[in-house]
Amino acid sequence: HGRSSRSHLVMSLTLSTRDVATGLLQRAGKLSLVDLAGSERLKRSEAVGDRFKEATHINRSLSALADVVTARERKVGHVPYRN
Repeated sequence: HGRSSRSHLVMSLTLSTRDVATGLLQRAGKLSLVDLAGSERLKRSEAVGDRFKEATHINRSLSALADVVTARERKVGHVPYRN
C-alpha cells in the first residue's frame, strides 16, 4: 500500500552445497524470513477515520498471510494467495 507506514516482507533464501570433487548436490535447504507489520488492536488503538481503515486492512492482511503460511505448511491442494 503506497500510503501506509507499515509493510510486510517475505524473503526466501535457498542454500545448497556441492561436492567439490564430483559437483553433485549434497544438501539443499530453504530459509524463509518473514517480517510482519504489527497487528492492530482496534479498541486499544482508539483509531478513527483513515487510521481505523488502515488498521482494519493491516489485520485482514495479516490474517490472509497466516492462511497462506498455514496452507503451505500443511501442503494442502489449494493455497489461498488471494484472500
